[in-house]
This record gives sequence, C-alpha cells and structure tokens, in this order.
Amino acid sequence: MIKRLSRFMSIAASLALLASCSSPGANTSANNPSSSAVSPAANTNTNTNLRNVNVQLAFLFQSLDAPLILAINNGYFAAEGLNVTYERGFGNVDTISKLGTGKFDVAFSDIYNTLEFNDKNPNDKIIAVAVPINKAPFAVLTLDDAITSPQNLAGKTLGAPAGDGPRKLFPLFAKETGVDPNSVTWTTMEPRLRETFLLQGKVDAISAFSTSALPSLLKGGKSRDDIKVFYYNDFGLDFYGNAILAKESFVQQNPDVIRGFVRAYLKGMQDMLRNPNAALDAVIAADQSKLMDREAEKVRLQVALEDLIITPEAESLGLGAVDPQRLQTSITQTVEGFGLSSQPTVADIFTDEFLPPKEERALPPQNERQPLS
Repeated sequence: MIKRLSRFMSIAASLALLASCSSPGANTSANNPSSSAVSPAANTNTNTNLRNVNVQLAFLFQSLDAPLILAINNGYFAAEGLNVTYERGFGNVDTISKLGTGKFDVAFSDIYNTLEFNDKNPNDKIIAVAVPINKAPFAVLTLDDAITSPQNLAGKTLGAPAGDGPRKLFPLFAKETGVDPNSVTWTTMEPRLRETFLLQGKVDAISAFSTSALPSLLKGGKSRDDIKVFYYNDFGLDFYGNAILAKESFVQQNPDVIRGFVRAYLKGMQDMLRNPNAALDAVIAADQSKLMDREAEKVRLQVALEDLIITPEAESLGLGAVDPQRLQTSITQTVEGFGLSSQPTVADIFTDEFLPPKEERALPPQNERQPLS
C-alpha cells in the first residue's frame, strides 16, 4: 500500500532533527560484534537449574525485539526453566548460516532464506517453530515523485546489497506487476549505505525491509509523505515475516526447550501488543550503550504493528501460526525466485507442534491494546 502510516508525520519532524546521526540501531548495546548483548535479567539469574539458550537476532538490537526482552524481564523464560541470552545479528543470511553451524540454539530470521540454506545444506536442516511476524516487510521504496506505481520502475536504477532478500525476489515482484526485470539496473552497496544512496539520489529506488528503511529515511530528513512504499505482499507475493528458527536436530533433541521458548516469547509478544509504549521503554532500558534513538525505534515498531503483526489472519489463527496454503504458495514462489533445486512442502520448513493452544496465543482484545504514543 502506498503512503501508509500518515500518523508518522509528527514523528518524522522530530527525526529530521537527528538527520546527522547514524542510522537507527547502529549504535545500540547489542551492536558490538565482539560482544554478546545479554539481558541484565539473564546475567543476574542465580537459578543454576535453568537451561541456557543462546539466541541470535536477525540484525541489530531494535524495538522489534521487545517480545524477547519482555519475556526475559517478566520471568516468562525462567518459568519455563530457560535462561535466555542473545546476540545481535548481521542480516538474515548470516544469522541462518550461524544457526546452521550450531553456534546458536535459536534464531530469528526469515523462512525464505532458510529454504535456500536448506537447499544447499540438507544435512543441517533448519525449521521454523513459530512465525510471529504475519507479513514480510519486503518492499521497494522510492522518493521519486515520478514513480507512483511499480510499473514506473522500468528503466530505473535500484539499489540494495547483493544478498538482500527483497532484491533476490524482485524478479517475481516485477513479474506480478508487469515490469521487465531486465529493464532495471541494480547498484550494489553495503547495507548501512542503502538509504544514504537513496537520499543522495544515487539510485531511484531501493529494495529493503520497510522496518529498516523507513526509520532511516525519516531520520534523513524526509517526511512520511515523501516516501512511497510498494510492499511485495500488496502485489501478489504474500510472504510471511521473520520466524523463530532452530536446527531440526536441536528441536528433536530438545522439544521441551523449544516448546517453552515459544510459549514464553509469545507471552512477551502479547504484552507488547497490550502496551507497546512499555515494550519500547523496556527495549530502550535494555540498550547497554544508552545511545538508542527512541524516536526511530518508535517508527520501526509502529510500522511492524500496523503493517506486519496485527493482521486479519493473525487475529483468526493466533500468534505464531500460519495458513498452510498461503505458506505453500510463497514456498513455490521462493523456489522460482531463488532457483532452488527442489520443491519443499510446508512440513519441510514449518511445524506447529510447539505452539501453545490457540486460546493461549490469541491477540489481546482490541480494548486491551494501548496505542503507541
């Protein structure tokens, strides 16, 4: 949907004042690549009977990690016998690769790059045990007034890192929108420079996760009305967002750990939906550097809540569940988009065995959900 979230205009004004700062999340406590971003709650827990669970995030420590922080702070993991610590990630592909080596017990990343990993590493298979983000943030974003629809991307220059998921899936997006993918020229850059290239006019548009790109562009001085967002999910590619992942071998050997982790995490997610302001405060407090940009993280969380998490399907199925037919369709699209060597089924990548009963993972009633302010 184009030009969503008009309510962000007031937020954008405050972010414009921070335009000279670094990109959101780039200086958070969890972002030191040489150290583990460990929750204070995990550090001070003296119960030696707890099972340690090492988690890798998809990317930088951000407001989207609020359910994890709340589950730690509120003792939900401890109640399941788990002592959870976490480290920042370096992008979905890197996170999945490290999970595959056994460096981490659990990780947050997307199903579709996981399918590609499994295709190349069938002996180190990774599966999703819950999908808390109901819609993928895959999108093309532009500041060009002449680009009012995806069809206007023909002949334009797009920018993204080489391994960017939305970039790899762009040919499918182009197919769905009637654009010749060969008519687009790609410019490759480091992830941290993607929004900068767009702001400087070095590219006409970028492929990205909306939750990453929008805060950066607003912080770069643009208003919400300046930015056009073409979500892949609005143009025939109905993909799911990030999932809770683990190696299949780890899941088989530690079913109670996985079951407890999922249950505790989804409780944290319910708390976030009830009071996103308190959830954002908890994330800011967990930032050991105390340099996290609250306004940028507020935008990121608002985008996720409005566009990706609270959806009719999530309301119907409950948090963490999937529609098998929808997931299978997106798997088939991924096989084509990523050029996989085989056609996986839903059972090859996702199991609902570890989800709590539906009534325990329902979205809180509307009257219990506070607005993010």
